[in-house]
Amino acid sequence: MQPKYTPQELLVRLKSAPPIDQIGTHERISKIQSRSLKGPAKLHGLRLALSMIDLTTLEGKDTPSKVRQLCIKAQHLHGINPDLPKVAAVCVYPTMVGVAKKALENSTIKVAAVSTAFPSGQAPFEVKKLDTLYALEHGADEIDMVISRGHFLAGEYNYVFDEIAAIKALCGSARLKVIFETAELDSLDQVRRISDLAIAAGANFIKTSTGKIQPAATFPVVLTMLGAIKDHFDKTGQMIGMKPAGGISSAKIALQHLLLVKEVLGEAWLTNEWYRFGASSLANDLLMQYQKQLTGKYQSAAYFSID
Repeated sequence: MQPKYTPQELLVRLKSAPPIDQIGTHERISKIQSRSLKGPAKLHGLRLALSMIDLTTLEGKDTPSKVRQLCIKAQHLHGINPDLPKVAAVCVYPTMVGVAKKALENSTIKVAAVSTAFPSGQAPFEVKKLDTLYALEHGADEIDMVISRGHFLAGEYNYVFDEIAAIKALCGSARLKVIFETAELDSLDQVRRISDLAIAAGANFIKTSTGKIQPAATFPVVLTMLGAIKDHFDKTGQMIGMKPAGGISSAKIALQHLLLVKEVLGEAWLTNEWYRFGASSLANDLLMQYQKQLTGKYQSAAYFSID
């Protein structure tokens, strides 16, 4: 059961966070981006990133056939290297959860479902509740919910808190990822505020974006969210997961994210239990870079499936 806050208590809690140092944030990121992994360390990082992917299809044109094909890829990333790790999850709309669950029934790969009127979040709570319950009843292991950004930006923090807590209560053993759509927030201070709010309301993961609006998972946004996770852990000992999503399509960027996680949170978070990438095309670039490290040559993109 999540704690209840009066509007005044919640506001005090949210205002206790330190303001974001914009210059310091960018300087720290620049140092991370100047580093690179080579040799065995890079191979390890590529494998780790592959294991952290939530392989995603969230289009109006999604069909059962497309979802089944994505599930095949999730289980068999590349025939040449059958020892490669599998992705962490397949992420789909609630209507496709049953299809994905059946296609993945003999694997350890999770099925994640977006919910609460993804991607806009513009629906009555009863609709959001039914959306979430439908996904759970069809076997979703994880729920990726979007917050009501309009209410948050209007300062209605208790409304957003209560909505997250109510969806969390529905989830039972399913893990809840809370999506902020950070491109619609006004500042890094707002990103920090919603991070603290979502964690207080019971989020298992905090997630940057739906992938539908750019810019999405920028490094300043991710660093700000990691800072909220670290401060919460330092105060409570409770680990919260992180999921950057949107715009992460290259191995280079993914590895830089892992370096950032290691520096801010430490190696305990370098597992798909606590860190995920929301992506559709990232897997192929990671595979191409992995083959390059093994053979010294790039394979053509034609050797990899589109989805």
